[in-house]
Amino acid sequence: MTLNKAKSRDIIDSSILKLSKMDSGHPEIFISIQGEGIFAGTPCVFVRLAACNLSCTWCDTKYTWDWKNFEYTDHVITLDHNSIYTIIEEYKQKHVVITGGEPLLQQEALMPLITSLSKNNYVIEIETNGTIDPVKPLLKMVNQWNISPKLNNSGNPKDKHCELEILTKYKSHPNAYLKFVIVERQDITEAIKIAESAGFPANRLILMPEGTKGPDLIDKSGWLSDYCTKNGLRYSSRLHVLLWQGVRGK
Repeated sequence: MTLNKAKSRDIIDSSILKLSKMDSGHPEIFISIQGEGIFAGTPCVFVRLAACNLSCTWCDTKYTWDWKNFEYTDHVITLDHNSIYTIIEEYKQKHVVITGGEPLLQQEALMPLITSLSKNNYVIEIETNGTIDPVKPLLKMVNQWNISPKLNNSGNPKDKHCELEILTKYKSHPNAYLKFVIVERQDITEAIKIAESAGFPANRLILMPEGTKGPDLIDKSGWLSDYCTKNGLRYSSRLHVLLWQGVRGK
């Protein structure tokens, strides 16, 4: 399959959901702890969807979208929402995180799953890059929005990695937070400028160090946490990196 065909199918075919596939052949649905944001440390069931509309240089899940270096058929599995719900239910944990990739590429197909989870009293988080307009029913049903606008450090074109008009739509949701990946000190200024331009209050801005290995993460954590402490901002580590060093399904 060519890159263009793979991308086209990711975005257009919304009859079923496309998930990341583990080496075992099973979909990447697993129980772990939330490693980032305001629910850090909380046991959750993670559902990792495939495909993304951005291509961050430091992305630690390139196997969900980088079809130049990963074979689509080896890393993507398709399932209907009932099958996904059944797998989630088996974990007996009422907190679910939908991640990716970029989940909102498949928001139409996500609606039946989110509806089922909501009706059965699940707490639902969605991780998104904030470049795709969420439909109103989905925006309301999701309990927690973790929006991670990309900075220049992501390597994406400047006209694609941040959509202020879309970010402002999340502002009305009481549990929508902007979470920025910080690589260098100068990234902080860019992150704060985006949050202010989108009208997000400072208490819903989260700064998080980039790193896929413990030592890299710890190296950035010192100066970034100091900055957050001195300036009254939220800091988030990446607990899953510290605990499992980037192992999939953890």
